[in-house]
Amino acid sequence: MAGNIVELTDENFENEVIKSNVPVLVDFTATWCGPCKALAPIVEGLANEAGGRYKVAKLDIDDASDTARKYRVMSVPTVLVFQGGQVKGQHVGLTNKETLLKLIG
Repeated sequence: MAGNIVELTDENFENEVIKSNVPVLVDFTATWCGPCKALAPIVEGLANEAGGRYKVAKLDIDDASDTARKYRVMSVPTVLVFQGGQVKGQHVGLTNKETLLKLIG
């Protein structure tokens, strides 16, 4: 896991994402998911470029299934962007850096 990416669990999701004062890009992923592995370097690149403007986090749907269920994540990778405790953007499937940057705003 890259040093700039927050590892999310059911227990820390609210503090790290919902209560964040900056937008949070959450990559819902799974260890067995091929497209998730392809997306990982893109997400890591965004985390390295964030500079405090936004936060990047990963949530393994198998380890944090309650949170994945709450946000109705049915397939991975799914990227949700939260701002002010609410989902403000979503993308399902493999994508590129430009699309994710647009989601962050």
